[in-house]
Amino acid sequence: MRILLTGAAGFIGTHIAEQARARDHEVVGLDAYLAAAHGPDVAPDPSIARRDLRTDDVDDLLAGVDVVCHQAAMVGNGVDAQDLPAYAEHNDAATARLLAAMARTGVVDLVVASSMVVYGDGRYACERDGDVPPAVRRDDDLEAGRFDPRCPQCGGEITWREIDESTPFLPRTSYAASKVAQEHYAAAWCTLQGARAIALRYHNVYGPGMPADTPYSGVAAIFRSAIARGEAPRVFEDGRQVRDFVHVHDVARANVLALEQVGQHPTGLTAYNVASGRTFTIGEMAATLARAAGGDEPVLTGDFRRFDVRHVVASPDAAREGLGFTAEIAPEDGLARLATDPLRTR
Repeated sequence: MRILLTGAAGFIGTHIAEQARARDHEVVGLDAYLAAAHGPDVAPDPSIARRDLRTDDVDDLLAGVDVVCHQAAMVGNGVDAQDLPAYAEHNDAATARLLAAMARTGVVDLVVASSMVVYGDGRYACERDGDVPPAVRRDDDLEAGRFDPRCPQCGGEITWREIDESTPFLPRTSYAASKVAQEHYAAAWCTLQGARAIALRYHNVYGPGMPADTPYSGVAAIFRSAIARGEAPRVFEDGRQVRDFVHVHDVARANVLALEQVGQHPTGLTAYNVASGRTFTIGEMAATLARAAGGDEPVLTGDFRRFDVRHVVASPDAAREGLGFTAEIAPEDGLARLATDPLRTR
């Protein structure tokens, strides 16, 4: 199978390329080599076409391609509202141009990187009102150290619950909004072209080669970098925020399985959560990294950002049933290894 892989020089893209080639697939790579992700002095891999999907024609790269694996994106939550145009241009306009090129060249199968951020805070259960989305966290609660959201109906206590792919979108950041839009563009393209797409909603991805020092680095990389500097990881809120950390090896394997099976999926877009199926708190993750590296114990700062998601945990059942995907690396093992894994320092 001939695969066009966008973002081929990136953190996840490099792992996908390695696993796809190990299964005897041909990979045609492209990457914009943006300075924000790779640094200003990066030496591009000559085997990867240097193209920017926002502006460059990629029809020639699509010649003879069976399926596209679209990983290229600006990642992270964003710093503030001034990031909105950049996310829209890099993630949404670029995706729209890629889909238009696929329509011109007759490629009808797509695997696209999405994210659990499309769910925002997901869903909760209220003793009085049942299944509810969380209310926006109140400033007075946050300042008083009450970090869990309230019920939007009665204002009472709610508890997080595992969510599946039918959970409504509730984007909270620039990045989240752009990922929702990417899925919508892909779904519209499927309708217009009679095409097939699989959107993989990654949970918190970590592992060797992840970027260490950009404003858009994930929390695992931020903690890992602090430990390497001899500093204690600084954990926001009370450290009890619940997440699912999934190793990049497993994320790449989910992509290869999706690439091999998207042609057998029905017309339209199918979404799958890509998760380890094991919950971890942010505080537990920081402590695991610190212990493995022999560093100082994490510091709970009590600091908060109103837009941060408190808890989000999704069911891995659909990916197991629809793709045959189950994560192989448990977070407690993979996160301990992350303490000494090489990171990309640009």
